[in-house]
Amino acid sequence: MPGSTDTKKNGEVEDETYSQSYTRHLERRLRALETEKQILQAERGRLEKETQTLRTELEKLRQSPLITATISEMLEDGRAVVKSSTGPNFVVHVSSGISKEKLQPGMRVALNQRSFAITQELPPSRDPMIRAMEIEEAPSIAYSDIGGLQDQLREIRETVELPLSSPELFKQVGIEPPKGVLLTGPPGTGKTLSARAVAHETNATFIRVIGSELVQKFIGEGARLVREIFMMAKEKAPSIVFVDELDAVGSHRLDIATSGDREVQRTLMQLLSELDGFETRGQVAIIGATNRPDILDPALLRPGRFDRIIEFPFPDVDSQKEIFKIHTRGMNITTGINFEKLLSSNTKLTGADIKAICTEAGMFAIRDGQTCVSQNHFRKAITKVEDRGKGNDGSAPSGIYC
Repeated sequence: MPGSTDTKKNGEVEDETYSQSYTRHLERRLRALETEKQILQAERGRLEKETQTLRTELEKLRQSPLITATISEMLEDGRAVVKSSTGPNFVVHVSSGISKEKLQPGMRVALNQRSFAITQELPPSRDPMIRAMEIEEAPSIAYSDIGGLQDQLREIRETVELPLSSPELFKQVGIEPPKGVLLTGPPGTGKTLSARAVAHETNATFIRVIGSELVQKFIGEGARLVREIFMMAKEKAPSIVFVDELDAVGSHRLDIATSGDREVQRTLMQLLSELDGFETRGQVAIIGATNRPDILDPALLRPGRFDRIIEFPFPDVDSQKEIFKIHTRGMNITTGINFEKLLSSNTKLTGADIKAICTEAGMFAIRDGQTCVSQNHFRKAITKVEDRGKGNDGSAPSGIYC
């Protein structure tokens, strides 16, 4: 019968449609379960790593603390005599994981708290102040940022840079390279600025020390700082040690002195020993700077410690013009400024004075509501800087550079 046949065909189509729909549903469910499985596996891996980390941390916390000690002597049977941080000396064994050939008197080691055996080698101790003296990033000052001083910069480069960059030249000539240079001159003439330029131009480690930092309260602390500074300089060679305000620690030694003066003298003697002692410094150059060379101890000034003494004078008119151009190249100034006219009556302006004049001229322009600095602003700034250096009676202050 035709009607029953059509009904049968429609039922088969519906069954096939239902089967396909159910199959797609199962496929979607299977993909969802696979995704969920991957998420759970990833979470399981993360938790296993975290568990392992916590177990490792727990094992570290369960370990007994170690005792720091210093090796005093290595015995022939392989044991060592150490002085522990707790006070007494011990004769201890060395762990099998440590090479006995590397152990030397004076090395810092770690001792097991129970057996007192040497279990680790420790790096040498460093004062936090010593670490802060090292300049990781070179200053932005380059030789092109220094006006004048061509002769002084040439001598600095010959004394400091050349031995570090081309030591073979000195071997070919058959001479020892200079070990140090002392920069002297009035304040503000570019001594520290030149040292910053050396730090910028060279690839050597630059260690900056201020002389007053070496003056310590307790006996022996200043000498210890000096030793650690030069020890770090040797480890990080090639390196440059710049001692600013050298007169703070290098003044004349006196027969009559207080206890504080005697401690400064001990620090000076340690500095003299490091500058020219029995041990060679290697590729370690020294730069000293002071504006009072007249009070320095003669032992500091002899060749072998500071081979060159470079005088930084007041800049002449040409150098002053060059310094003005350096400090005004980033300023918004009017055209036609006559620096020669501004400098005609000022022969004792230093580089620091000229920088202050440029800053003051900009401040005068801001005060007048202008964005461009004129000749009149510079003239007012020069007058202000000159008056700052005079006494109440209008005369120049007394001093060795007046």
